[in-house]
Amino acid sequence: MRDYDAATAFLGEWGRFQRLVFFLLSASIVPNGFNGMSAVFLAGTPEHRCAVPRGANLSGEWLNASAPLELRGGRAVPSRCRRYRLAALANFSALGLRPGSDVELGSLELEPCLDGWEYSRDVYRSTIVTEWNLVCDDDWKAPLTTSLFFVGVLIGSFISGQLSDRFGRKNILFSTMAVQTGFSFLQIFSTSWEMFTVLFLIVGMGQISNYVVAFILGTEILGKSVRIIFSTLGVCIFFAIGYMLLPLFAYFIRDWRMLLLALTVPGLFCIPLWWIIPESPRWLISQGRYKEAEVIIQKAAKINGVPAPAMLFDTAEMQDSKPQQQQKAILLDLFRTRNIATITIMSLLLWFFTSVGYFGLSLSTPNWHGNAYINCFLSAVIEVPAYVIAWLLLRSLPRRYSLSGTLFLGGGVVLFIQLVPADLNILSVGLVMLGKFGITAAFSMLYVYNVELYPTLVRNMAVGATSTASRLGSIIAPYFVYLVQMSSKRDSRTVMLPRVSSLCCSTGAYDRFLPYILMGSLTVLIGILTLFLPESYGNPLPESFEQMLKVKCFRNGQQTTGIRNSTKSPKILVTPL
Repeated sequence: MRDYDAATAFLGEWGRFQRLVFFLLSASIVPNGFNGMSAVFLAGTPEHRCAVPRGANLSGEWLNASAPLELRGGRAVPSRCRRYRLAALANFSALGLRPGSDVELGSLELEPCLDGWEYSRDVYRSTIVTEWNLVCDDDWKAPLTTSLFFVGVLIGSFISGQLSDRFGRKNILFSTMAVQTGFSFLQIFSTSWEMFTVLFLIVGMGQISNYVVAFILGTEILGKSVRIIFSTLGVCIFFAIGYMLLPLFAYFIRDWRMLLLALTVPGLFCIPLWWIIPESPRWLISQGRYKEAEVIIQKAAKINGVPAPAMLFDTAEMQDSKPQQQQKAILLDLFRTRNIATITIMSLLLWFFTSVGYFGLSLSTPNWHGNAYINCFLSAVIEVPAYVIAWLLLRSLPRRYSLSGTLFLGGGVVLFIQLVPADLNILSVGLVMLGKFGITAAFSMLYVYNVELYPTLVRNMAVGATSTASRLGSIIAPYFVYLVQMSSKRDSRTVMLPRVSSLCCSTGAYDRFLPYILMGSLTVLIGILTLFLPESYGNPLPESFEQMLKVKCFRNGQQTTGIRNSTKSPKILVTPL
Protein backbone atom coordinates (compact mmCIF):
# COMPACT_ATOMS: atom_id res chain seq x y z
CA MET A 1 0.00 0.00 0.00
CA ARG A 2 2.37 2.62 -1.30
CA ASP A 3 0.10 5.63 -0.70
CA TYR A 4 -1.13 4.81 2.80
CA ASP A 5 1.81 6.31 4.71
CA ALA A 6 1.66 9.47 2.62
CA ALA A 7 -2.13 9.74 3.02
CA THR A 8 -1.91 9.48 6.83
CA ALA A 9 1.27 11.53 7.35
CA PHE A 10 -0.83 14.44 8.67
CA LEU A 11 -1.53 12.39 11.83
CA GLY A 12 2.09 12.64 12.92
CA GLU A 13 4.18 9.85 14.46
CA TRP A 14 3.56 10.17 18.20
CA GLY A 15 0.24 11.86 18.82
CA ARG A 16 -2.27 10.99 21.51
CA PHE A 17 -3.87 8.37 19.25
CA GLN A 18 -0.56 6.59 18.62
CA ARG A 19 0.35 6.66 22.30
CA LEU A 20 -3.04 5.18 23.16
CA VAL A 21 -2.67 2.34 20.64
CA PHE A 22 0.96 1.71 21.67
CA PHE A 23 0.29 1.31 25.38
CA LEU A 24 -3.08 -0.46 25.15
CA LEU A 25 -1.82 -3.07 22.70
CA SER A 26 1.34 -3.52 24.77
CA ALA A 27 -0.79 -3.89 27.92
CA SER A 28 -2.85 -6.60 26.22
CA ILE A 29 0.38 -8.64 26.08
CA VAL A 30 0.75 -8.68 29.90
CA PRO A 31 -1.50 -11.76 30.45
CA ASN A 32 0.63 -13.63 27.90
CA GLY A 33 3.63 -13.21 30.18
CA PHE A 34 2.19 -15.00 33.19
CA ASN A 35 0.16 -17.54 31.20
CA GLY A 36 3.20 -18.52 29.16
CA MET A 37 5.27 -19.40 32.24
CA SER A 38 2.49 -20.39 34.66
CA ALA A 39 3.50 -24.07 34.48
CA VAL A 40 6.52 -23.19 36.66
CA PHE A 41 4.15 -23.01 39.65
CA LEU A 42 1.05 -24.85 38.45
CA ALA A 43 3.14 -27.98 37.78
CA GLY A 44 5.70 -27.47 40.56
CA THR A 45 6.89 -30.66 42.26
CA PRO A 46 7.31 -30.33 46.04
CA GLU A 47 9.41 -32.65 48.20
CA HIS A 48 7.55 -35.90 48.82
CA ARG A 49 7.88 -39.36 50.33
CA CYS A 50 5.78 -42.49 50.57
CA ALA A 51 2.69 -42.12 52.74
CA VAL A 52 2.11 -44.54 55.59
CA PRO A 53 -1.56 -45.24 56.41
CA ARG A 54 -2.74 -44.43 59.92
CA GLY A 55 -3.68 -48.04 60.55
CA ALA A 56 -0.17 -49.34 59.95
CA ASN A 57 0.51 -49.65 63.72
CA LEU A 58 4.05 -48.27 63.52
CA SER A 59 5.87 -46.57 66.37
CA GLY A 60 7.10 -43.04 65.78
CA GLU A 61 10.66 -44.33 65.38
CA TRP A 62 9.68 -46.85 62.71
CA LEU A 63 7.42 -44.29 61.02
CA ASN A 64 10.40 -41.93 60.56
CA ALA A 65 12.57 -44.80 59.26
CA SER A 66 9.93 -46.19 56.86
CA ALA A 67 11.66 -44.71 53.79
CA PRO A 68 15.32 -45.46 52.87
CA LEU A 69 17.68 -42.52 52.68
CA GLU A 70 19.32 -41.46 49.42
CA LEU A 71 21.80 -38.80 48.41
CA ARG A 72 20.31 -35.79 46.62
CA GLY A 73 22.28 -32.62 46.24
CA GLY A 74 24.88 -33.92 48.69
CA ARG A 75 22.29 -34.49 51.44
CA ALA A 76 20.78 -37.68 52.79
CA VAL A 77 17.01 -37.42 52.38
CA PRO A 78 14.10 -39.93 52.42
CA SER A 79 13.44 -41.69 49.14
CA ARG A 80 10.63 -40.19 47.10
CA CYS A 81 9.41 -43.37 45.46
CA ARG A 82 10.21 -46.31 47.74
CA ARG A 83 9.66 -47.46 51.28
CA TYR A 84 10.52 -50.54 53.29
CA ARG A 85 7.90 -53.28 53.12
CA LEU A 86 5.24 -52.10 55.53
CA ALA A 87 4.24 -55.54 56.81
CA ALA A 88 7.80 -56.23 57.97
CA LEU A 89 8.04 -52.86 59.70
CA ALA A 90 4.77 -53.52 61.54
CA ASN A 91 6.16 -56.81 62.86
CA PHE A 92 9.40 -55.20 64.07
CA SER A 93 7.43 -52.39 65.71
CA ALA A 94 5.14 -54.88 67.50
CA LEU A 95 8.18 -56.80 68.79
CA GLY A 96 9.69 -53.63 70.22
CA LEU A 97 12.78 -53.70 67.95
CA ARG A 98 14.52 -50.47 67.03
CA PRO A 99 15.59 -49.47 63.48
CA GLY A 100 19.32 -49.35 62.90
CA SER A 101 20.41 -50.90 66.20
CA ASP A 102 18.23 -54.03 66.38
CA VAL A 103 17.36 -54.30 62.67
CA GLU A 104 19.79 -53.76 59.77
CA LEU A 105 17.74 -51.55 57.43
CA GLY A 106 19.91 -52.31 54.40
CA SER A 107 18.73 -55.90 54.39
CA LEU A 108 15.02 -55.06 54.32
CA GLU A 109 12.87 -55.52 51.26
CA LEU A 110 11.66 -52.38 49.48
CA GLU A 111 8.28 -51.66 47.89
CA PRO A 112 6.75 -48.79 45.91
CA CYS A 113 4.47 -46.15 47.45
CA LEU A 114 1.33 -48.29 47.56
CA ASP A 115 -0.59 -45.83 49.74
CA GLY A 116 0.24 -42.62 47.92
CA TRP A 117 2.57 -39.82 48.96
CA GLU A 118 3.03 -37.18 51.60
CA TYR A 119 3.91 -33.79 50.11
CA SER A 120 5.81 -30.95 51.72
CA ARG A 121 3.87 -27.68 51.91
CA ASP A 122 6.89 -25.47 52.49
CA VAL A 123 6.83 -24.11 48.91
CA TYR A 124 3.44 -25.08 47.44
CA ARG A 125 0.13 -25.70 49.12
CA SER A 126 -1.09 -27.67 46.10
CA THR A 127 -0.16 -28.13 42.44
CA ILE A 128 -1.39 -30.38 39.67
CA VAL A 129 1.44 -32.71 40.71
CA THR A 130 0.05 -33.14 44.22
CA GLU A 131 -3.54 -33.16 42.92
CA TRP A 132 -3.04 -36.16 40.61
CA ASN A 133 0.19 -37.66 42.03
CA LEU A 134 2.36 -36.92 39.00
CA VAL A 135 5.47 -38.33 40.64
CA CYS A 136 7.68 -41.44 40.45
CA ASP A 137 6.36 -43.64 37.63
CA ASP A 138 4.05 -40.82 36.48
CA ASP A 139 6.57 -38.00 36.79
CA TRP A 140 6.82 -37.76 32.97
CA LYS A 141 3.36 -36.24 32.90
CA ALA A 142 4.42 -32.92 34.47
CA PRO A 143 6.90 -31.92 31.72
CA LEU A 144 4.49 -33.31 29.11
CA THR A 145 1.89 -30.83 30.38
CA THR A 146 4.25 -27.95 29.63
CA SER A 147 5.30 -29.44 26.29
CA LEU A 148 1.68 -29.75 25.16
CA PHE A 149 1.13 -26.11 26.05
CA PHE A 150 3.90 -25.28 23.59
CA VAL A 151 2.34 -27.64 21.05
CA GLY A 152 -0.70 -25.37 21.31
CA VAL A 153 1.63 -22.40 20.80
CA LEU A 154 2.96 -24.06 17.65
CA ILE A 155 -0.57 -24.63 16.31
CA GLY A 156 -1.58 -21.07 17.19
CA SER A 157 1.47 -19.73 15.34
CA PHE A 158 0.24 -21.39 12.16
CA ILE A 159 -3.39 -20.31 12.32
CA SER A 160 -3.26 -16.82 13.88
CA GLY A 161 -1.89 -15.02 10.83
CA GLN A 162 -4.31 -16.72 8.45
CA LEU A 163 -7.32 -16.01 10.67
CA SER A 164 -6.40 -12.34 11.11
CA ASP A 165 -5.89 -11.97 7.34
CA ARG A 166 -9.36 -13.35 6.70
CA PHE A 167 -11.49 -12.01 9.58
CA GLY A 168 -9.60 -8.88 10.61
CA ARG A 169 -6.97 -8.03 13.21
CA LYS A 170 -9.30 -6.69 15.86
CA ASN A 171 -11.82 -9.56 15.70
CA ILE A 172 -9.14 -12.22 16.04
CA LEU A 173 -7.27 -10.25 18.73
CA PHE A 174 -10.25 -10.21 21.05
CA SER A 175 -11.39 -13.70 20.08
CA THR A 176 -8.01 -15.14 21.07
CA MET A 177 -8.04 -13.10 24.28
CA ALA A 178 -11.38 -14.75 25.04
CA VAL A 179 -9.95 -18.20 24.25
CA GLN A 180 -6.96 -17.64 26.51
CA THR A 181 -9.03 -16.26 29.39
CA GLY A 182 -12.02 -18.58 29.01
CA PHE A 183 -10.11 -21.84 28.78
CA SER A 184 -7.79 -20.79 31.62
CA PHE A 185 -10.94 -20.37 33.71
CA LEU A 186 -12.21 -23.81 32.67
CA GLN A 187 -8.93 -25.33 33.82
CA ILE A 188 -9.89 -24.47 37.38
CA PHE A 189 -12.61 -27.11 37.22
CA SER A 190 -10.39 -29.86 35.79
CA THR A 191 -11.21 -33.26 37.24
CA SER A 192 -8.23 -35.11 35.77
CA TRP A 193 -4.75 -34.50 34.45
CA GLU A 194 -5.94 -35.34 30.95
CA MET A 195 -8.67 -32.68 31.07
CA PHE A 196 -6.25 -30.07 32.44
CA THR A 197 -3.67 -30.82 29.73
CA VAL A 198 -6.13 -30.62 26.82
CA LEU A 199 -7.39 -27.26 28.09
CA PHE A 200 -3.81 -26.09 28.57
CA LEU A 201 -3.05 -26.87 24.93
CA ILE A 202 -5.97 -24.68 23.86
CA VAL A 203 -4.76 -21.90 26.19
CA GLY A 204 -1.40 -22.11 24.39
CA MET A 205 -3.13 -21.63 21.05
CA GLY A 206 -4.90 -18.51 22.31
CA GLN A 207 -1.80 -17.17 24.05
CA ILE A 208 0.45 -17.00 21.00
CA SER A 209 -2.40 -15.93 18.68
CA ASN A 210 -3.17 -12.98 20.92
CA TYR A 211 0.51 -12.01 20.94
CA VAL A 212 0.97 -12.28 17.18
CA VAL A 213 -2.21 -10.42 16.23
CA ALA A 214 -1.50 -7.61 18.72
CA PHE A 215 1.93 -7.28 17.15
CA ILE A 216 0.49 -7.16 13.62
CA LEU A 217 -2.18 -4.63 14.58
CA GLY A 218 0.33 -2.34 16.27
CA THR A 219 2.83 -2.40 13.42
CA GLU A 220 0.08 -1.63 10.89
CA ILE A 221 -1.42 1.30 12.82
CA LEU A 222 1.76 2.96 14.12
CA GLY A 223 4.16 4.99 12.00
CA LYS A 224 7.58 3.76 10.91
CA SER A 225 9.67 5.26 13.73
CA VAL A 226 7.27 4.18 16.50
CA ARG A 227 6.71 0.79 14.85
CA ILE A 228 10.33 -0.22 15.45
CA ILE A 229 10.19 0.62 19.15
CA PHE A 230 6.82 -1.11 19.51
CA SER A 231 8.03 -4.32 17.90
CA THR A 232 11.39 -4.49 19.69
CA LEU A 233 10.67 -3.00 23.10
CA GLY A 234 6.94 -2.42 23.61
CA VAL A 235 5.55 -5.95 23.32
CA CYS A 236 8.68 -7.58 24.77
CA ILE A 237 8.91 -5.45 27.90
CA PHE A 238 5.19 -5.74 28.64
CA PHE A 239 5.52 -9.51 28.22
CA ALA A 240 8.32 -9.37 30.81
CA ILE A 241 6.06 -7.33 33.12
CA GLY A 242 3.46 -10.10 32.95
CA TYR A 243 6.23 -12.62 33.60
CA MET A 244 7.25 -10.61 36.70
CA LEU A 245 3.68 -10.64 38.01
CA LEU A 246 3.54 -14.45 37.93
CA PRO A 247 5.81 -15.12 40.95
CA LEU A 248 4.09 -12.30 42.88
CA PHE A 249 0.69 -13.94 42.36
CA ALA A 250 2.12 -17.40 43.08
CA TYR A 251 3.85 -16.29 46.29
CA PHE A 252 0.63 -15.10 47.89
CA ILE A 253 -1.62 -17.76 46.34
CA ARG A 254 -0.14 -21.22 46.93
CA ASP A 255 -3.16 -23.26 45.75
CA TRP A 256 -3.06 -23.99 42.02
CA ARG A 257 -6.79 -23.56 41.41
CA MET A 258 -6.91 -20.19 43.16
CA LEU A 259 -3.72 -19.15 41.38
CA LEU A 260 -5.31 -19.96 38.02
CA LEU A 261 -8.35 -17.90 38.99
CA ALA A 262 -6.11 -14.96 39.89
CA LEU A 263 -4.26 -15.26 36.58
CA THR A 264 -7.55 -15.36 34.68
CA VAL A 265 -9.08 -12.21 36.18
CA PRO A 266 -6.69 -9.71 34.47
CA GLY A 267 -7.95 -10.94 31.11
CA LEU A 268 -11.36 -9.50 31.94
CA PHE A 269 -9.87 -6.00 32.08
CA CYS A 270 -9.16 -6.26 28.35
CA ILE A 271 -12.91 -6.29 27.54
CA PRO A 272 -13.28 -2.45 27.55
CA LEU A 273 -10.42 -2.24 25.06
CA TRP A 274 -12.85 -3.42 22.37
CA TRP A 275 -14.35 0.07 22.26
CA ILE A 276 -10.94 1.79 22.24
CA ILE A 277 -8.57 -0.21 20.02
CA PRO A 278 -9.50 0.26 16.33
CA GLU A 279 -9.33 -2.16 13.44
CA SER A 280 -6.27 -1.87 11.21
CA PRO A 281 -6.99 0.69 8.46
CA ARG A 282 -4.45 -1.10 6.28
CA TRP A 283 -6.37 -4.34 6.56
CA LEU A 284 -9.68 -2.58 5.83
CA ILE A 285 -8.20 -1.02 2.70
CA SER A 286 -6.83 -4.39 1.58
CA GLN A 287 -10.41 -5.66 1.82
CA GLY A 288 -11.77 -2.71 -0.18
CA ARG A 289 -13.51 -1.19 2.88
CA TYR A 290 -12.22 2.35 2.32
CA LYS A 291 -15.04 4.19 4.12
CA GLU A 292 -14.46 2.29 7.37
CA ALA A 293 -10.73 3.01 7.14
CA GLU A 294 -11.45 6.73 6.62
CA VAL A 295 -13.72 6.83 9.68
CA ILE A 296 -10.94 5.38 11.87
CA ILE A 297 -8.32 7.80 10.53
CA GLN A 298 -10.61 10.79 10.93
CA LYS A 299 -11.27 9.74 14.52
CA ALA A 300 -7.52 9.47 15.06
CA ALA A 301 -7.09 12.99 13.67
CA LYS A 302 -9.70 14.25 16.11
CA ILE A 303 -7.94 12.58 19.03
CA ASN A 304 -4.60 14.05 17.92
CA GLY A 305 -6.19 17.47 17.45
CA VAL A 306 -5.19 17.82 13.79
CA PRO A 307 -7.46 18.57 10.81
CA ALA A 308 -8.16 15.71 8.41
CA PRO A 309 -8.50 16.13 4.62
CA ALA A 310 -12.01 15.94 3.21
CA MET A 311 -11.07 12.85 1.18
CA LEU A 312 -8.30 10.57 2.36
CA PHE A 313 -8.32 7.81 -0.24
CA ASP A 314 -9.22 7.84 -3.90
CA THR A 315 -10.70 4.40 -4.61
CA ALA A 316 -9.40 4.20 -8.18
CA GLU A 317 -5.94 5.34 -7.11
CA MET A 318 -5.78 2.82 -4.26
CA GLN A 319 -6.81 0.03 -6.61
CA ASP A 320 -4.06 1.03 -9.04
CA SER A 321 -1.48 1.10 -6.25
CA LYS A 322 -2.06 -2.54 -5.23
CA PRO A 323 1.05 -4.65 -5.87
CA GLN A 324 1.11 -6.84 -8.91
CA GLN A 325 0.79 -10.58 -8.49
CA GLN A 326 4.23 -11.90 -7.61
CA GLN A 327 5.79 -15.24 -8.29
CA LYS A 328 4.84 -17.74 -5.59
CA ALA A 329 7.51 -19.57 -3.65
CA ILE A 330 7.55 -23.07 -2.25
CA LEU A 331 9.31 -24.45 0.81
CA LEU A 332 12.00 -26.11 -1.31
CA ASP A 333 13.14 -22.64 -2.41
CA LEU A 334 14.76 -22.32 1.03
CA PHE A 335 17.14 -25.10 -0.07
CA ARG A 336 17.38 -24.25 -3.78
CA THR A 337 21.07 -23.30 -3.82
CA ARG A 338 23.98 -24.32 -1.68
CA ASN A 339 24.22 -20.84 -0.16
CA ILE A 340 20.55 -20.45 0.82
CA ALA A 341 20.37 -24.08 1.98
CA THR A 342 23.33 -23.50 4.29
CA ILE A 343 21.79 -20.29 5.66
CA THR A 344 18.46 -22.07 6.21
CA ILE A 345 19.97 -25.06 8.03
CA MET A 346 22.12 -22.81 10.23
CA SER A 347 19.13 -20.56 10.97
CA LEU A 348 16.94 -23.53 11.93
CA LEU A 349 19.62 -24.77 14.33
CA LEU A 350 20.13 -21.25 15.70
CA TRP A 351 16.46 -20.75 16.48
CA PHE A 352 16.01 -24.28 17.83
CA PHE A 353 18.88 -24.23 20.33
CA THR A 354 18.32 -20.61 21.38
CA SER A 355 14.70 -21.51 22.16
CA VAL A 356 15.81 -24.57 24.14
CA GLY A 357 18.16 -22.38 26.18
CA TYR A 358 15.62 -19.63 26.82
CA PHE A 359 12.72 -21.84 27.87
CA GLY A 360 14.98 -24.36 29.59
CA LEU A 361 16.35 -21.66 31.91
CA SER A 362 12.95 -20.02 32.38
CA LEU A 363 11.22 -23.26 33.36
CA SER A 364 14.03 -24.49 35.63
CA THR A 365 13.81 -21.68 38.19
CA PRO A 366 12.41 -23.98 40.95
CA ASN A 367 15.59 -26.07 40.63
CA TRP A 368 17.93 -23.15 41.35
CA HIS A 369 19.40 -22.45 44.77
CA GLY A 370 17.26 -20.33 47.04
CA ASN A 371 13.63 -19.28 46.93
CA ALA A 372 11.70 -20.43 43.84
CA TYR A 373 9.54 -17.28 43.80
CA ILE A 374 12.48 -14.88 44.02
CA ASN A 375 14.35 -16.84 41.36
CA CYS A 376 11.39 -16.67 38.97
CA PHE A 377 11.00 -12.93 39.60
CA LEU A 378 14.70 -12.31 38.92
CA SER A 379 14.46 -14.44 35.77
CA ALA A 380 11.70 -12.11 34.54
CA VAL A 381 13.40 -8.87 35.62
CA ILE A 382 16.61 -9.72 33.77
CA GLU A 383 14.69 -9.78 30.49
CA VAL A 384 14.06 -6.02 30.55
CA PRO A 385 17.73 -4.95 30.32
CA ALA A 386 18.31 -7.81 27.85
CA TYR A 387 15.70 -6.37 25.47
CA VAL A 388 17.11 -2.85 25.84
CA ILE A 389 20.70 -4.00 25.21
CA ALA A 390 19.56 -6.04 22.19
CA TRP A 391 17.84 -2.97 20.75
CA LEU A 392 20.97 -0.85 21.23
CA LEU A 393 23.19 -3.53 19.68
CA LEU A 394 20.92 -3.76 16.64
CA ARG A 395 21.15 0.00 16.16
CA SER A 396 24.92 0.28 16.20
CA LEU A 397 26.86 -3.01 15.85
CA PRO A 398 27.16 -5.83 13.27
CA ARG A 399 24.53 -8.56 13.62
CA ARG A 400 26.86 -11.59 13.62
CA TYR A 401 29.12 -10.32 16.38
CA SER A 402 26.25 -9.03 18.50
CA LEU A 403 24.36 -12.30 18.23
CA SER A 404 27.42 -14.50 18.67
CA GLY A 405 28.66 -12.43 21.62
CA THR A 406 25.39 -12.69 23.54
CA LEU A 407 25.20 -16.44 22.82
CA PHE A 408 28.78 -16.91 24.06
CA LEU A 409 27.93 -14.94 27.18
CA GLY A 410 24.73 -16.91 27.84
CA GLY A 411 26.12 -20.33 27.03
CA GLY A 412 29.51 -19.82 28.65
CA VAL A 413 28.30 -18.90 32.11
CA VAL A 414 25.62 -21.61 32.06
CA LEU A 415 28.17 -24.20 30.94
CA PHE A 416 30.64 -23.43 33.73
CA ILE A 417 28.12 -23.01 36.55
CA GLN A 418 29.04 -26.54 37.69
CA LEU A 419 32.45 -25.21 38.77
CA VAL A 420 30.90 -22.93 41.40
CA PRO A 421 31.29 -24.36 44.95
CA ALA A 422 28.04 -25.63 46.45
CA ASP A 423 28.13 -23.10 49.29
CA LEU A 424 28.22 -20.09 46.92
CA ASN A 425 24.50 -20.19 46.14
CA ILE A 426 24.19 -16.49 45.33
CA LEU A 427 27.03 -16.69 42.82
CA SER A 428 25.50 -19.68 41.04
CA VAL A 429 22.09 -17.96 40.76
CA GLY A 430 23.81 -14.81 39.53
CA LEU A 431 25.57 -16.77 36.79
CA VAL A 432 22.31 -18.38 35.68
CA MET A 433 20.75 -14.90 35.52
CA LEU A 434 23.67 -13.69 33.43
CA GLY A 435 23.17 -16.67 31.13
CA LYS A 436 19.47 -15.88 30.87
CA PHE A 437 20.36 -12.27 30.04
CA GLY A 438 22.60 -13.33 27.14
CA ILE A 439 20.20 -15.89 25.68
CA THR A 440 17.21 -13.53 25.97
CA ALA A 441 19.11 -10.75 24.18
CA ALA A 442 20.13 -13.19 21.43
CA PHE A 443 16.56 -14.49 21.09
CA SER A 444 15.18 -10.99 20.58
CA MET A 445 17.79 -10.19 17.90
CA LEU A 446 17.04 -13.30 15.86
CA TYR A 447 13.87 -11.80 14.37
CA VAL A 448 15.61 -8.83 12.81
CA TYR A 449 18.63 -10.82 11.62
CA ASN A 450 16.49 -13.52 10.03
CA VAL A 451 14.47 -10.96 8.06
CA GLU A 452 17.63 -9.34 6.68
CA LEU A 453 19.14 -12.59 5.38
CA TYR A 454 16.38 -13.72 3.00
CA PRO A 455 15.05 -12.21 -0.25
CA THR A 456 11.52 -10.86 -0.49
CA LEU A 457 10.15 -13.90 -2.32
CA VAL A 458 10.81 -16.31 0.56
CA ARG A 459 11.20 -13.96 3.54
CA ASN A 460 7.88 -14.71 5.24
CA MET A 461 8.29 -18.41 4.50
CA ALA A 462 11.77 -18.39 6.05
CA VAL A 463 10.51 -16.66 9.18
CA GLY A 464 7.70 -19.20 9.44
CA ALA A 465 10.10 -22.14 9.08
CA THR A 466 12.58 -20.84 11.64
CA SER A 467 9.75 -19.93 14.00
CA THR A 468 8.55 -23.53 13.77
CA ALA A 469 12.06 -24.67 14.76
CA SER A 470 11.82 -22.32 17.73
CA ARG A 471 8.51 -23.83 18.82
CA LEU A 472 9.93 -27.33 18.53
CA GLY A 473 12.74 -26.19 20.81
CA SER A 474 10.25 -24.92 23.38
CA ILE A 475 8.38 -28.24 23.23
CA ILE A 476 11.44 -30.28 24.23
CA ALA A 477 12.82 -27.68 26.68
CA PRO A 478 10.79 -29.06 29.67
CA TYR A 479 12.58 -32.38 29.25
CA PHE A 480 15.98 -30.75 29.73
CA VAL A 481 14.74 -29.82 33.21
CA TYR A 482 13.28 -33.31 33.60
CA LEU A 483 16.75 -34.84 33.13
CA VAL A 484 17.60 -33.95 36.73
CA GLN A 485 14.68 -35.91 38.14
CA MET A 486 15.20 -38.86 35.80
CA SER A 487 18.91 -39.19 36.55
CA SER A 488 18.42 -38.83 40.29
CA LYS A 489 15.62 -41.38 40.37
CA ARG A 490 17.56 -43.88 38.26
CA ASP A 491 20.83 -43.58 40.17
CA SER A 492 19.27 -43.72 43.64
CA ARG A 493 18.09 -47.27 42.94
CA THR A 494 21.53 -48.72 42.30
CA VAL A 495 23.87 -49.46 45.21
CA MET A 496 23.52 -49.48 49.00
CA LEU A 497 26.48 -48.01 50.85
CA PRO A 498 27.91 -50.64 53.21
CA ARG A 499 28.70 -48.38 56.17
CA VAL A 500 25.39 -46.54 56.19
CA SER A 501 22.79 -49.21 55.70
CA SER A 502 19.87 -46.94 54.89
CA LEU A 503 21.76 -44.56 52.61
CA CYS A 504 21.44 -45.08 48.86
CA CYS A 505 24.28 -44.11 46.56
CA SER A 506 23.22 -41.38 44.13
CA THR A 507 24.98 -39.16 41.62
CA GLY A 508 22.22 -36.58 41.87
CA ALA A 509 24.74 -33.96 42.98
CA TYR A 510 26.24 -34.17 39.49
CA ASP A 511 23.05 -34.83 37.56
CA ARG A 512 21.46 -31.57 38.63
CA PHE A 513 24.03 -29.81 36.43
CA LEU A 514 23.35 -31.99 33.39
CA PRO A 515 20.68 -29.71 31.82
CA TYR A 516 22.96 -26.67 32.25
CA ILE A 517 25.91 -28.51 30.70
CA LEU A 518 23.77 -29.45 27.70
CA MET A 519 22.15 -26.05 27.29
CA GLY A 520 25.44 -24.21 27.79
CA SER A 521 27.47 -26.33 25.36
CA LEU A 522 24.78 -26.22 22.67
CA THR A 523 24.44 -22.44 23.04
CA VAL A 524 28.20 -21.91 22.74
CA LEU A 525 28.28 -24.21 19.71
CA ILE A 526 25.51 -22.32 17.97
CA GLY A 527 27.30 -19.05 18.84
CA ILE A 528 30.35 -20.30 16.95
CA LEU A 529 28.15 -21.35 14.03
CA THR A 530 26.67 -17.85 13.87
CA LEU A 531 30.06 -16.42 12.93
CA PHE A 532 29.84 -18.25 9.58
CA LEU A 533 26.58 -16.55 8.62
CA PRO A 534 26.75 -13.46 6.36
CA GLU A 535 26.74 -9.97 7.88
CA SER A 536 23.57 -8.02 7.05
CA TYR A 537 24.20 -4.84 9.05
CA GLY A 538 24.14 -1.78 6.79
CA ASN A 539 23.04 -3.76 3.73
CA PRO A 540 19.68 -3.28 1.94
CA LEU A 541 17.12 -6.06 2.18
CA PRO A 542 17.72 -8.54 -0.67
CA GLU A 543 14.96 -8.60 -3.27
CA SER A 544 16.18 -11.65 -5.20
CA PHE A 545 18.30 -14.75 -4.68
CA GLU A 546 21.21 -13.11 -6.53
CA GLN A 547 21.25 -10.28 -4.00
CA MET A 548 21.54 -12.62 -1.02
CA LEU A 549 24.70 -12.33 1.01
CA LYS A 550 27.05 -15.31 0.91
CA VAL A 551 27.90 -17.61 3.77
CA LYS A 552 31.50 -16.98 4.82
CA CYS A 553 32.91 -20.20 3.35
CA PHE A 554 31.10 -19.60 0.01
CA ARG A 555 32.17 -16.00 -0.60
CA ASN A 556 34.99 -16.91 -2.92
CA GLY A 557 33.20 -19.80 -4.56
CA GLN A 558 30.66 -20.14 -7.32
CA GLN A 559 26.98 -20.29 -6.54
CA THR A 560 24.97 -23.15 -7.98
CA THR A 561 22.66 -22.59 -10.88
CA GLY A 562 18.94 -22.92 -11.14
CA ILE A 563 18.05 -19.82 -9.16
CA ARG A 564 14.61 -18.42 -9.67
CA ASN A 565 14.29 -14.68 -9.95
CA SER A 566 11.61 -12.88 -8.01
CA THR A 567 9.70 -9.83 -9.05
CA LYS A 568 10.06 -6.81 -6.89
CA SER A 569 7.38 -6.66 -4.24
CA PRO A 570 6.56 -4.34 -1.38
CA LYS A 571 8.12 -4.81 2.03
CA ILE A 572 6.56 -7.64 3.93
CA LEU A 573 5.39 -7.33 7.51
CA VAL A 574 7.14 -10.01 9.52
CA THR A 575 5.68 -11.10 12.83
CA PRO A 576 7.88 -12.45 15.66
CA LEU A 577 6.11 -15.75 16.20
